[in-house]
Amino acid sequence: MGLEEHIPKGLLLTTVEKAVNWARKSSVWPLGFGLACCAIEMMCTAASRFDISRFGMEIFRASPRQADLMIVAGRVSNKMAPVVRLLYEQMAEPKWVIAMGACASTGGVFNNYAIVQGVDKIVPVDIYVPGCPPRPEQLLEGIIKLHQKIEKGSLIPDSRHTAK
Repeated sequence: MGLEEHIPKGLLLTTVEKAVNWARKSSVWPLGFGLACCAIEMMCTAASRFDISRFGMEIFRASPRQADLMIVAGRVSNKMAPVVRLLYEQMAEPKWVIAMGACASTGGVFNNYAIVQGVDKIVPVDIYVPGCPPRPEQLLEGIIKLHQKIEKGSLIPDSRHTAK
């Protein structure tokens, strides 16, 4: 006689952490924030062909106070870096960052004084999406990887997201 026979039908057993992480992963709202050519590919993910709404993310928020995911799509100039940091700081906790494209991840082909050589020098990055520009399918794969990371996350906050 197994344990399943003693548990009434329709009873669900889980932990608070698993339930919260499931809810968090199912309601991630991205910040509508594009800097260069990668932003066009990011916008394509909201179109009917790729349909980001399958992941509950169809609304790109216009305000950082309503968003919990920043997708940095494109190159970040040194002039834009403080703005990126300010928007990140205004986002609600918990918050995540996806660096979309070679420029956001490493500076790309722009190895000069004007471009930040990786957005991780400004904000902590959770997922890197490679490519120049990456296809919408690659961004969707990055979002799926972020969902997996959120599901495995802890409710205890880490110091990674604190202001520098």
